[in-house]
Amino acid sequence: MKTDSIDAECVARVLLNRFDKLPLAVPSDRLFTLKSLVARRESTNKIKAMLKNHLHTLIYENYPNYHSFWNDISCQSALAFYGTYPSPSCLMESSLEELTALLQDASKGLVGKPKALHIWQTVEHNEVPPCEHEAIRNITICSTVAQLKVAMDGLKAIEDELEYFLDLFDYPLTSMKGIDTITAAKLIAEIGDINRFSSPAKLASYAGVAPVTYASGLTNIQYANKRGNRTLNEIFFRLAMGFIVLRGNQKVAVNPFFYEYYHKKLAEGKTKKQALKCVQRRLVTIIYNMMKHNEDYINPPVSFPERDKLLESKKHQASFH
Repeated sequence: MKTDSIDAECVARVLLNRFDKLPLAVPSDRLFTLKSLVARRESTNKIKAMLKNHLHTLIYENYPNYHSFWNDISCQSALAFYGTYPSPSCLMESSLEELTALLQDASKGLVGKPKALHIWQTVEHNEVPPCEHEAIRNITICSTVAQLKVAMDGLKAIEDELEYFLDLFDYPLTSMKGIDTITAAKLIAEIGDINRFSSPAKLASYAGVAPVTYASGLTNIQYANKRGNRTLNEIFFRLAMGFIVLRGNQKVAVNPFFYEYYHKKLAEGKTKKQALKCVQRRLVTIIYNMMKHNEDYINPPVSFPERDKLLESKKHQASFH
C-alpha cells in the first residue's frame, strides 16, 4: 500500500497502462492463514496486557501489599483469589482453610497453606476499610479477572494452533536456539516465500537491515536504512539483542556464536550500535539460508579466549597444591 501521493499515482498509471502485461497475483492461502494467526495473537496479547494493567490498578485499592502475594498477577492461583475475594471484606467472610483449598485447587497443589497464611496475615495487619461502593468495585474486579482468563485461554489456543501450523512450512527456524514458535511464525509471516528474494542481501534490504549508500563524486557515505519492512526489522533487532547478552545466574549466552561475533566486532573498533547491526546482518544471512535450503541451524565451534585463559590458570594453580 502506498501512502505517498506521487508513488500512488505511479502505481495507478502502471495498472491502467500495463494491466494486461502484469503477472497474475496468486495469494498463498497457507501464508495468509499464518499471517492471520500472527495478527490475531498480537491483538490478543495486547488485550491481555491491557487487562493486566487494569487489574493492577483495581487491586491496589483493596490490597495495597498485593505485590507480596504473587510475582505474576495473571497466574492461575492469583486469578482464582482475586475472582473469589475481590476485596478484603470478602476474604474475611471466609476462612483460612477455604482460602488454602482454593489456592491448592487453582495451582494444582503447587501453592498451599504457607501462601494462604501469608495473604491472610497481611490482610489482617493492613486493614482496609470498606468503601461506599465496594459491591460495584467488586463486580468490576471480577469481570476484569474473567476477561483476562478468556484472553489468556484464547492466546494459548492461538499459540497451539501456530505450533501445529508451522509444520506446514519447510522452514526449520526453531532449530536455532533463541527462536521460539512465535518468533518463527512472525518471521515467516513477514518474509513469506523465501524464493522471492534472490540473495541474503535482497532480504536484508527488504528488512531495512542493510545500510543505504549515498554517493556523490568522491563522497561515499553509508547511513542506517530507515525504510524497509519495519516489523521484520524489529524482529531481527530483538533477536540480535537477545543473542548478545548473558542470561541466568550462570551468565550463559543464548547463542555463543553471535555473542562472540558481537564482541569481535567491538574489538575491531566498531561502536555497540554498529556491532549490533553486524549481528542483525549476519542473522539475516543465516536465516535466509535456513529457509532457502531447509537446513537446521548448527552452532559452529566457538572459543572464549578469556574464559579459556582463566580455566588454564586455575588448572596451573591447582597443580602446585
